[in-house]
Amino acid sequence: MRTAKIERKTLETEIEVELNVDGTGKYEIDTGIGFIDHMLTLFAVHGLFDLKIKCKGDLDVDFHHTTEDAAIALGQAFQKAAGDKKGIKRFADKIIPMDEALVLCAIDLSGRAYPAYALEIPSQKVGDFDTELVREFFVAFANNFPMALHLRQFSGVNSHHIIEGAFKAFARALGEALSPDEKRSGTIPSSKGVI
Repeated sequence: MRTAKIERKTLETEIEVELNVDGTGKYEIDTGIGFIDHMLTLFAVHGLFDLKIKCKGDLDVDFHHTTEDAAIALGQAFQKAAGDKKGIKRFADKIIPMDEALVLCAIDLSGRAYPAYALEIPSQKVGDFDTELVREFFVAFANNFPMALHLRQFSGVNSHHIIEGAFKAFARALGEALSPDEKRSGTIPSSKGVI
């Protein structure tokens, strides 16, 4: 079972994450930020990850610390659950339409962090959520589960649709990259013999 539990406590946030990479999309998510809860719900459902996240953060300041720290803890959970990455596909890409928005996510679980973020979100806020924090989430995740993570937007005018398309594409690509490659017979998918 590829599972992990992570607890992260700082002066700004307290976060608990439970993850089963090989789940069915069950979720219990409470970050205190409705929009992030919505995106992480989509992430669990579309990646088929069983995911529990409980977070208490300094939301009286703003949503930055909670958003970033949740991504850090989630990335750490995936890093722990993935183990030595034997037998995984390693690479995956998905293009997801969300109404008028079209977003690509391409992943290489290389063990090297390279977040390449190219979303152009037109509004500064969706509800009370600062859309600049979407970039912070993906950068923090990719830095803590080291991967080349490319997010590109081909179209989109609705900020919610663009962000939702990105999270769905990320979930689907990550789920595929972590899935078993039957041809590999449990070997490391790298000519170096290690990721």
